[in-house]
Amino acid sequence: MTPQQVSRFFEILAQAQPDPKTELAYTNTYTLLVAVVLSAQATDKGVNKATESLFAMADTPEKMKALGEEGLKRHIHSIGLFNTKARNIMALSDILVREHGGSVPNDRQMLERLPGVGRKTANIILNVAFGHDTIAVDTHVFRVANRTGLAPGKTPTDVETVLGKVIPERFKHHAHHWLILHGRYICKAQNPACPVCPVRDLCNFTKKTPG
Repeated sequence: MTPQQVSRFFEILAQAQPDPKTELAYTNTYTLLVAVVLSAQATDKGVNKATESLFAMADTPEKMKALGEEGLKRHIHSIGLFNTKARNIMALSDILVREHGGSVPNDRQMLERLPGVGRKTANIILNVAFGHDTIAVDTHVFRVANRTGLAPGKTPTDVETVLGKVIPERFKHHAHHWLILHGRYICKAQNPACPVCPVRDLCNFTKKTPG
């Protein structure tokens, strides 16, 4: 896309949703972190269903440690890879207590040192909890960026780099939320809803689904 097309692309998405939010349910920065870790290869809806009772009991790393790994598993057993995720959540909770006074750090390197936390998760925490203009590239963002011609790239890091360069500053804070929601509900992997897509005329996808 040209710079003018990119700007118009986000203007349209912003008009539809001026203040987009994550669809993960959370009560504080720690529960946001746990929810994002759980969301890997899982749906937000499935995570929210599992964490409703979990966060009522354990909304701090101290309470999570007291709940224990087996207690955590009883809450999240419906989520894919729950054994690995439980181990990671217990380990990161221990680190938060021992090294950060029970708080989630506002620092990329410190976040990425936590078990189960990669660049995408760190970007989400920095953006949602701390207000940084980071761009988290998940499968939806990766697909939309490549399919539309917004920010082609072979890897999520490539796409993140290009998005960081082409997105106008005024749109950067909410950009990844707009792209995630657009990919989840309109620009779907199978049968994208091209006929009702608000940015259809800007999109370079050559195999648009017919009306």
